Amino acid sequence: MTAQNPSPQGPSQGRKTLGVAMIGYAFMGKAHSNAWRNVASYFDVPAFEQKVLVGRDAAGVAEAAAKYGWAETATDWRSVLDRGDIDIVDICAPGWMHAEIAIAALEAGKHVLVEKPLANTLAEAEAMTAAAAAARGKGVQSMIGFNYRRVPALALARELIAEGRLGTIRHVRAAYLQDWLADAGSPMTWRLRKETAGSGALGDIASHAIDQVLFLLGGTVTEVSGRLHTFVSARPGADGPEQVTVDDAAWATLTLDSGAIASVEVSRVATGQKNSLKVEIYGDKGSLLFDLETINELSFQDATLPVREQGFRRILVNEPEHPYMAAWWPQGHVIGWEHTFTHEIRDFLAAVDGGTPPSPSFEEGLAVQRVLTAIEESANAKSATVQLSTAPVRAIEGA
Repeated sequence: MTAQNPSPQGPSQGRKTLGVAMIGYAFMGKAHSNAWRNVASYFDVPAFEQKVLVGRDAAGVAEAAAKYGWAETATDWRSVLDRGDIDIVDICAPGWMHAEIAIAALEAGKHVLVEKPLANTLAEAEAMTAAAAAARGKGVQSMIGFNYRRVPALALARELIAEGRLGTIRHVRAAYLQDWLADAGSPMTWRLRKETAGSGALGDIASHAIDQVLFLLGGTVTEVSGRLHTFVSARPGADGPEQVTVDDAAWATLTLDSGAIASVEVSRVATGQKNSLKVEIYGDKGSLLFDLETINELSFQDATLPVREQGFRRILVNEPEHPYMAAWWPQGHVIGWEHTFTHEIRDFLAAVDGGTPPSPSFEEGLAVQRVLTAIEESANAKSATVQLSTAPVRAIEGA
């Protein structure tokens, strides 16, 4: 990964100005736009311009572009790939569009950032990864947007684990719970149709939880068992009730090649939970606890201390020595969820500028996609265990 305590200076001089096109302007488009608009104010990044915002509705995309700082708009994403002034394509469109756009952009020589999950199907994810590998051989970079890797507290957790502070990791618990679909009267959306969403809570938020397991621990998943469930089978549609064809919740047990066991639980019908991501890591020498609702805090238990001194202690992750924090405010001043996207854009730009492959790569996104697919296969087979290959996902030959 790129350095996590980068210089908090302003834009650097003497570099080519990179043109950016972003495809999609809804929820994720807003989050990414905020990051593009602010990153150069806090980090030393190569010069770039927010050139084009792309969306299918001309009026809607024009309104969003004016609000979010994009210079112009387009309604056909293909049109930006032919432009010599576009160097980066940021894909915030729904998952069913990821593969087509990303592959075309990479083949056109554009650096690509794409929101998670990598794709709706394993076959699409594999095709995207192959295209990314081929493009990387020509100096074209690509990255998948797992923004929780850029939470300073979780980045610190990874450092502590890598330093051996927790000893041998035994098991992990990751739970991502939301309630925006708890009301059975909530209307039908594209996220509830398999042909557009790929899966429900599984691909949407379990992808984040699984990526955190892999990010924090390293290694690969070798065995999976899972269950999916749809609690509300039909939702109000434009012409009456429509069948929901994806899951509302998912559960999985993952075995890693290190011997660690991870349990993953996700739901979009967990009444009272708005956007709750909790991660617990237990080793033989210590433990870590993280809760997104207290995003600037990490709880650490050092089990090597005398018993009378043990207990979870609160680390307030806002010192300049902590990952990313030197760029922001004086110590004691907290940051929020939106800052993770600023960190993500900073790291992506640094990789493009330095000609170094960024992380998480499409290969890492494919590793998550393989686990998601195995969970679905296990669920369809009624609690069968699915074995995964221990061979790492390969990057481009010679990279």
